[in-house]
Amino acid sequence: MNTPQYMTRNRKRVDEALEMLLLGDSHATEDVPPRLLQALRYSVLDGGKRLRPILVLASAEAVGGDSQVAMPAACAIELIHTFSLIHDDLPCMDDDDLRRGKPTSHKVFGEAIALLAGDALFALAFEMLMTLRTDHARVRACTLEIAQASGLHGMVGGQVADMELSRKQATLDDVRAVHRRKTGALIQASTTVGGMIGGGSDQQIEALRQYGGAIGMAFQIQDDILDVIGDTHKTGKSGGSDERNEKATYPRLVGPERAKEMATEAVERGIAALASFDSSADHLRRIAKFIIEREG
Repeated sequence: MNTPQYMTRNRKRVDEALEMLLLGDSHATEDVPPRLLQALRYSVLDGGKRLRPILVLASAEAVGGDSQVAMPAACAIELIHTFSLIHDDLPCMDDDDLRRGKPTSHKVFGEAIALLAGDALFALAFEMLMTLRTDHARVRACTLEIAQASGLHGMVGGQVADMELSRKQATLDDVRAVHRRKTGALIQASTTVGGMIGGGSDQQIEALRQYGGAIGMAFQIQDDILDVIGDTHKTGKSGGSDERNEKATYPRLVGPERAKEMATEAVERGIAALASFDSSADHLRRIAKFIIEREG
């Protein structure tokens, strides 16, 4: 199975699990105000790339585990990612009108419902983690990993640092530090948690952690490049928002060509981290390359 087929198959698996969670007769949808539920469905069930949950599943498989057992964690990470996108788009932050090719949540439902939808997804993610069918110690370790990647020292802390960084003269080291938390932490958690749930050894989990950190950096650099040169029809987002918001980005500091080289170097580091793995990690190796070849 080639990488596009692999990603399509697993994106469908993740979509089906998310639909069951938000569309099926599930505990998660009981007594939820209809407009809030509509907002959750609007943002979650919108055909995103599902890169992070796919990385969870692929990492579990790479250590010889059952990816279906890892599905609740894969969904939890996608819910957290979606929460971050809803909040990122709000007028108090990036003030974006378009996300994944359609109006952003606050444009459709208003700022208050969008804010609360994000809050609800964050809480629901941790409900999902509690349904993992594995031992208590592993559930605890996975929950801690995702919480740390999402909060003060990860995605949320990185978002604050990013907002503050735009107000001063930033260095390349500043930008690296911001994006290691803002974007890289949750991608790194995806590969690490997948390895944990799959029953990987300490050495394998550490290799997956290094891989995730490297490709997380590559992903953010490519995002920065696409904001400058990307086609809105392919990216699904309004281009030029980084420039409008005076954000410190890789292309702004080193230029698009050097930024592309840096993304390639990060991917090479990620693939090198998997040197101890056999062909079971080939999909992870190919996904790393996909990250810098994508146009959206």
